[in-house]
Amino acid sequence: MGRRGNAAMGAALETAFAEALADTMFALSAPSRIQILYLLLERPHDVSEIIAALGMEQSAVSHQLRVLRDHSLVRVDRDGSRRVYALADGHVATLLEEAARHVDARSKQHRLLARVRGGESA
Repeated sequence: MGRRGNAAMGAALETAFAEALADTMFALSAPSRIQILYLLLERPHDVSEIIAALGMEQSAVSHQLRVLRDHSLVRVDRDGSRRVYALADGHVATLLEEAARHVDARSKQHRLLARVRGGESA
């Protein structure tokens, strides 16, 4: 869908929508939350798997998962006594992929600029 087809992307973004968008970006602003989301890109994980994979404390993982859940970025499902976390939907994967492309492109631009300023050829 093009930008014109999305009512939320008008010339003047409504304040309430801008606040909701900023709130979602806040939830994506912590490196530990990004690490958890990238882990969940692979497959759903329970808390103990996340702790083991990232080497974080249980309380920190639980806190970050709560923030991600509160912002509808992850969902939790029961598997017997286990609570298994997964990305809420495909939009979350797209957000991560686009942000990674943006950072990668910026990083390449910075490296090229550094080479040019340093007198090296690209």
